[in-house]
Amino acid sequence: MQFLEVSKYLEKLEATTLRNSMVEILSELFAKVPASEIDKITYLMQGRVAPLYVALEFGMADKMMIKAMAKAYGEDGKEILKLFKKIGDLGGVVEQLSQNKGIKGANLSVVDVFNNLKKVAQTNGLGSVDAKTEIISELLKSLDPLSSRFVARIPVGKLRLGFSDMTVLDALSWTLSKSKKERPEIEKVYNFHPDLGFIAKELKENGLKGLTRVKPEVFTPILMAKAERLSSGEEIIEKVGKCAVEPKIDGFRLQAHFDGKNVKLVTRNLEDATFMYPDVIKGIKEQIETKEVIFEGEAIAYNPLTGEFLPFQQTVQRKRKYNIGSVSSAIPLKLIAFDLLYLNGESLINKPYIERRKQLEKIVKKGDVVILSEEKVLEKASDIEMEFQEAVSLGLEGVMAKRLEGVYQAGARSWNWIKYKRSYSGKLEDTIDAVVMGYNSGKGKRTGFGLGAFLIGVYDDRHDMFVTVSKIGTGLTDQEWRDLYERASKIKTDKKPPLYDVDKMLAPDVWVKPLIVVEIRADEITRSPIHTAGRKLKPSKSGEAFNVETPGFALRFPRLERFRDKKPEDATTISEIKEMYKSQRKEK
Repeated sequence: MQFLEVSKYLEKLEATTLRNSMVEILSELFAKVPASEIDKITYLMQGRVAPLYVALEFGMADKMMIKAMAKAYGEDGKEILKLFKKIGDLGGVVEQLSQNKGIKGANLSVVDVFNNLKKVAQTNGLGSVDAKTEIISELLKSLDPLSSRFVARIPVGKLRLGFSDMTVLDALSWTLSKSKKERPEIEKVYNFHPDLGFIAKELKENGLKGLTRVKPEVFTPILMAKAERLSSGEEIIEKVGKCAVEPKIDGFRLQAHFDGKNVKLVTRNLEDATFMYPDVIKGIKEQIETKEVIFEGEAIAYNPLTGEFLPFQQTVQRKRKYNIGSVSSAIPLKLIAFDLLYLNGESLINKPYIERRKQLEKIVKKGDVVILSEEKVLEKASDIEMEFQEAVSLGLEGVMAKRLEGVYQAGARSWNWIKYKRSYSGKLEDTIDAVVMGYNSGKGKRTGFGLGAFLIGVYDDRHDMFVTVSKIGTGLTDQEWRDLYERASKIKTDKKPPLYDVDKMLAPDVWVKPLIVVEIRADEITRSPIHTAGRKLKPSKSGEAFNVETPGFALRFPRLERFRDKKPEDATTISEIKEMYKSQRKEK
């Protein structure tokens, strides 16, 4: 397939803000593309040349792309920079330059474009900047103006298509049956093999039957299961009955993959974090006695003199790319292993929790780094309350309760796991994980920070949308304002992302892509007609406007707690907000 034909579909995607239209456009493209190329097209539409969990990055910034444009079209880099500042989009700049030069392109294939971009990502080391620039320059000279628009955006991470992985899964379903009914079956496989290119190719070649043969495998991440929330031992027993209860550790979650020789550590959002934690790698190699395994645990820093766990603020210092050796010595980690997903060729995700736990206990040898989570099987609400109080007294978050017969529901939130945190035991003080959707420019002192307020939202998992719950303008330190601006300015976009539902009264000065997840603490959840989380509208009598039938949920006195290492789809959901709102009202 010629890349120009793909670019025409990308142009259609860029022009629409309607999710259903995106699904149909993608579906039409998937129906046309041959099986040998569908994986490559899928990766390119994600702005990549490999699955998200493969650490293969382009390593190109705007300045490098401008340098490549100057070389390709024989233009002055300073003049191109001026044009970029005027247009605000490298894709628009290169398209205009290509048109001015009258370039018609060599009608390159998808494979040609993909291979060249992959070569850019694989080029590293001494002289790599010049080498990357040369590859891109030659590629641009061979592309028509429209194709160059999208190719120039890919290496700098600014493709601007605005759809999520879930939109792609819906499109794949639509390709099969002209409906979204196949999405649940496709998503089940995606949850333990989150490689959209692989899934698209398997479906294209073998249909849904082909997906039934796909199994978990070492070094391919499994999307992590998520817990529901309850606020008492009585509610937990009523919901799941006799259950396993363990302390809830305030660290960061890791999924460990081990083949007897090599270890890979994956975060919640599928990032490869192996190089960050040499002490954990060493512990796994010394303490895990098996050939192949995938297990999960919570990494937490501890005081080597007392053995006591350290607060999250100290644990998070281990998330770094530099000076790893010295920091790992000063702030050592323990990995509290709590679940087993795969063992020696067999998937355990559909096995009962009690069976997975027994198998986990067999393979973890005693040592200083990897330790099993403390677990008690309880059937009385009073016993759960005692465990909860003991955990709180030790400075922990609370407890986790697990249904004994529950399977591991990859990528899903279910009642097989239940969080009971200390903040649930009274007035709403629990934190909410929210997505930063945009920001307003700073005034006065905050002019120096770059922003003065930011809009946050939660995830509407039923409609694959992000909906607003608050605009925050206070409660951050000077450094936190600066950190947020630094992150947000790298992912800003010139129009509202299609997956956002925002009232026009809350539109920020600058929109950002849904990539930053923050933990927010608030005094309570209230109702607001301008926030869209849980809001219901009804047409006015004129039929031209809408009235608010049910106000949305909003946060009262919100403040930033910390940045989270999570996928945006793992943010707090509307259904969770609704339950927290109900629970809060009971306590009053």
